[in-house]
Amino acid sequence: MNAAALDQRAREILAAPSEARPPAPVGWLGLDASQLPGIGRYLECTLLRPEATSSQVAALCEGARRIEAAAVCVNGRWATTVARRLSGSPLRIVVVAGFPLGAGASIAKAAEARLALLDGATEIDMVMAIGAAREGEWNAVLDDIATVVHAVRGAIVKVILETAALEPLEIVKACLVSRDAGARYVKTSTGFHPGGGATVEAVSLMRRAVGNEFGVKASGGIRTAEQAVRLLAAGANRIGTSSATAWAEAVGPRAPGAAEAIAALRAAPPG
Repeated sequence: MNAAALDQRAREILAAPSEARPPAPVGWLGLDASQLPGIGRYLECTLLRPEATSSQVAALCEGARRIEAAAVCVNGRWATTVARRLSGSPLRIVVVAGFPLGAGASIAKAAEARLALLDGATEIDMVMAIGAAREGEWNAVLDDIATVVHAVRGAIVKVILETAALEPLEIVKACLVSRDAGARYVKTSTGFHPGGGATVEAVSLMRRAVGNEFGVKASGGIRTAEQAVRLLAAGANRIGTSSATAWAEAVGPRAPGAAEAIAALRAAPPG
């Protein structure tokens, strides 16, 4: 990868004016945003705490089924359990790799990802080599991601950037490198960094960097349906949260669709 070319691409994205968006965008959300009720199809029900128990994982799976979420996201220890509980369900099974630091060897991340697929995972959320990104070692970041992408042979890979640890230019470069390495999504946060989790600003910047056809997942500190809708409006098309099963107003057949919810949020008076 040519470092100067990457820097130029990233600076052009940062310098470009943000496009005005329609009141109820469907671009990155797809036609379902207007045609189907609720926001469940954009949600990943997440349980990544180290002290998670089997009963909590079981409850997570049942809750995800009930709200018709997109996926369940867990640590690798629970992949077989989740696969068994979600057998016959359309829900995706997401397992993290290199979590939460991203500082392990690339071959270790790849082995963890391959094992997760053997245990039933359908998607991998890997943590980027954050230290390499901070040092500007973008070829190392690309190789790290590509090693995992190649190891899982076509399965969706999401790259966790840990945006709270990065400057805006680094966020844009990380997005471009992730796309070039063959990943399918970029993701804001692990939820474990002291700097914080998902923000509207980071998600909007990530969407600008990757365009409408690439995935953007917001995660980390998302505890309300209103937060989730704001992040969908900003550019996310997946939301990782441990709180989704409590959002009765935003999921289910009587809930407004994503486009309607976004339009209502934008029409509401500030404050």
